[in-house]
Amino acid sequence: MIIAADPERDFQAANHLTVAPVVTLSHVAKTYRAGSENVPALRDVSLSIRSRTFSVIVGPSGSGKTTLLNLIGCIDTPTVGTVAIRGQDVALLNDNALSEFRAQRVGFIFQNFSLIPVLSAWENIEYPLMLLGMPAAERRERTTRMLEAVGLTDKRGHRPNQLSGGQKQRVAIARALVKGPDFVLADEPTANLDSRTGADIISLMRRMQEEHSTTFIFSTHDDHLMAHADETFSICDGQVVDHVTRGGSC
Repeated sequence: MIIAADPERDFQAANHLTVAPVVTLSHVAKTYRAGSENVPALRDVSLSIRSRTFSVIVGPSGSGKTTLLNLIGCIDTPTVGTVAIRGQDVALLNDNALSEFRAQRVGFIFQNFSLIPVLSAWENIEYPLMLLGMPAAERRERTTRMLEAVGLTDKRGHRPNQLSGGQKQRVAIARALVKGPDFVLADEPTANLDSRTGADIISLMRRMQEEHSTTFIFSTHDDHLMAHADETFSICDGQVVDHVTRGGSC
């Protein structure tokens, strides 16, 4: 049987297969006030980050990487321009709605781990779920699964001061993913680790990104992390100066 061509059907099918960006910035600028001076941190940044990618932001110190991550993570707001997460313009959310949006939709991994020192590995992973008001049975199931995924079941009762740097970062990765966020932000996640441990953490994050079909967005100077990137945004003096995906430049 021959099926006649149908341009409208073909367009809809192609459109259905197109994955919408998880993050979109349009003509974003950020300026800070320092005394009587205006200090530009970002200038006219427009970019989109696709879902289910390992995306890296690189640039020298002071280039605007951390400011860009803070805007993407809804920690800060732009002076001008639009930041949209899954199509939601975050500027339209009030402070309470933005905090709830961030708690539900964004996971964070920090270079200094930022674990709560009085909580065990288990409790640190469970904590974001408690903040979301998740029932105890589901918290227990999710936390158990994530602790197993990062290979720390035998360390579940250990507090951060009883863990190595690599183990702390594994807990931080599990904590970031346990609530099923739209994306995970990681600011220099291997900076405080030796090269071998850093390589192990990169491999773990890549595996978790693929298994959970989520998006990881990094700032980094780590060549090993850059080598794993699906796309790389280079930033200098507050502007995106290059965007490279696997297979070539954009």
